Amino acid sequence: MASVFNAFWRAAAYCLHPRLIVLSLLPVLVAGGAAFGLAYFFWDAAVDIVRLAIDGFVLLAPVTGWLNEISGGAFRSLIGPLVVVALSVPVLLISAMLLVSAFMGSVIVDLVARRRFPDLERRRGGSWWGSLAGSLGYTLLAVLLLLISIPFWLIPPLVLVLPPLIWGWLSFKVMSYDALAEHASREERQQLMREHRWPLLAIGLITGYLGAAPSLVWATGAMMLPMMPLLMPVFVWLYTLVFAFACAWFTHYCLAALARLRHDRLPEIVPPAVPVVTTTPPPRLDTNLPFPPA
Repeated sequence: MASVFNAFWRAAAYCLHPRLIVLSLLPVLVAGGAAFGLAYFFWDAAVDIVRLAIDGFVLLAPVTGWLNEISGGAFRSLIGPLVVVALSVPVLLISAMLLVSAFMGSVIVDLVARRRFPDLERRRGGSWWGSLAGSLGYTLLAVLLLLISIPFWLIPPLVLVLPPLIWGWLSFKVMSYDALAEHASREERQQLMREHRWPLLAIGLITGYLGAAPSLVWATGAMMLPMMPLLMPVFVWLYTLVFAFACAWFTHYCLAALARLRHDRLPEIVPPAVPVVTTTPPPRLDTNLPFPPA
């Protein structure tokens, strides 16, 4: 876990880099602009559709009627925007993560590698197409898991565990691949993701909770709901910062683990034995002879 915390603080410092701050605005321009446009033109229509769907659901009619009565009519005015926002958050999260992976992933990996691991060999065991295919596949699976888990969200403890767990698993799969694709071979990447599964999943789980944090802004009060069309780009930017930090966190941890793996694989270099050379001293001359030797 020391490696996890070490990578955490390094990633936090890298998020203050001017280049990453500028790049974080690109997903805001793409996804934030799209979210603002959709919310500006279709917000009222989406809220009305949700209200009509809830009113037309026979099984919920007694419960919704009772809640609307005890709240003085406030429940019906709030439930529509709440449902629309709750359905929009997963879309914004997925969009932000995929855009960070597309626009910022390679830049973050290159920045960390040049500054901290300049001598780490690039074996290119992954590719951009592999990253795209894996991201789309894991994202579809995560969305399916979220849809299946929605009924369990009615149980208070599970609503705080299941969505962040699914987001954490998705972050672990997507960002670990992006962090190792350039430098690790295919075998090294598979070995590292297998041996470091739990630390990487812990990083993803914390990332999932950090990604859910911006959603607490609108959950703090009903006054925020009418401002949702204007706040959508802000949410996208916050999600982008969270996933940019997560990308840097995964990159620091994965590249450090790769460097340790290659160091452990180096053969032990034993210095060659120095041969012992014995020399025979020259014969000693007897200086006491009356005449010099011939």
